[in-house]
Amino acid sequence: MVVLIADKFEAEGIAALGSLGIDVASEPSLGPETLPEALARLSPEVLIVRSTKVPAPALAAASALRLIVRAGAGVDNIDVPAASARRIAVCNCPGMNAAAVAELAVGLLIACDRRIPDQVNELRAGRWNKKEYGKARGLRGRTLGVVGVGAIGGHVVRSAQALGMRVVAWSRSMTPERAAELGVESGGSTRPDLLRMAAACDAVSVHVALTNDTRSLCDAAFFNAMKPGAIFVNTSRGAVVDEAALADAVRAKGIKAALDVYAAQPGTPEADFNPPIAALPGVYGTHHCGASTDQAQQAVADETVRIVRVFKETGRFENCVNAGEIR
Repeated sequence: MVVLIADKFEAEGIAALGSLGIDVASEPSLGPETLPEALARLSPEVLIVRSTKVPAPALAAASALRLIVRAGAGVDNIDVPAASARRIAVCNCPGMNAAAVAELAVGLLIACDRRIPDQVNELRAGRWNKKEYGKARGLRGRTLGVVGVGAIGGHVVRSAQALGMRVVAWSRSMTPERAAELGVESGGSTRPDLLRMAAACDAVSVHVALTNDTRSLCDAAFFNAMKPGAIFVNTSRGAVVDEAALADAVRAKGIKAALDVYAAQPGTPEADFNPPIAALPGVYGTHHCGASTDQAQQAVADETVRIVRVFKETGRFENCVNAGEIR
């Protein structure tokens, strides 16, 4: 069996795949333009990716491919319908990086409240400005709205509660029982519920998968509902947010925003990228690095190896997101 890893991957994971008797080709510099040639040249049965985009033309060049493993949770960088049409299974590693993404979300929340990046920039520029930065609202006693309460959202809930925040949670499957299980106030499950929650919160953190239902979930109506000066954090997927509407809210309402993801972010690990939203005062941007901790990547690597091992030994696809389309 040949496995192509078209992204950075833990050395221990590569060694573990090799120990299974697998021929491993690691080419972490591949991108959507160069991936088709590599798939045609190597004819792998398994493709492993993290952020590298896998478009339909790449799949057309993959005559032997049977399995794509997304070494992470979201699969929006993979053309899943095109894979399904070719009966290629797409599997992911849900929950493995949940703690890491939640850590970044909480860090960004604190950074917004205390304006940490601005303080660092001024001090590096040789300016002492305690008068300006010696005031902040603080998070204790404030209300945080959590949109999506899967593994990541659950970690954020517990972290916010540890900070002394009141937490309200919204999801499409929210029930009173689920709210009680999380120890939060229910923000409801409908679109009107979401807007009411946004209006009641001092900060909102978003943790939903990108689907047709969640695309532009946070739109002009959502940001119009938010309190002036509130904090908005997105570590889920860029397309969940209408960036133009968010930019308008930053300018008109003083919304503070922290973003780890963007609607049109590069599909390669390094690239020139100048999203207009990131240049606005009050917006702090990171580099889609929420899952990029040693702990998370090792957990993801272990799960990826497990998925490949099960496939090699049994032909079964673990955590398959398109199982219903390839039967």
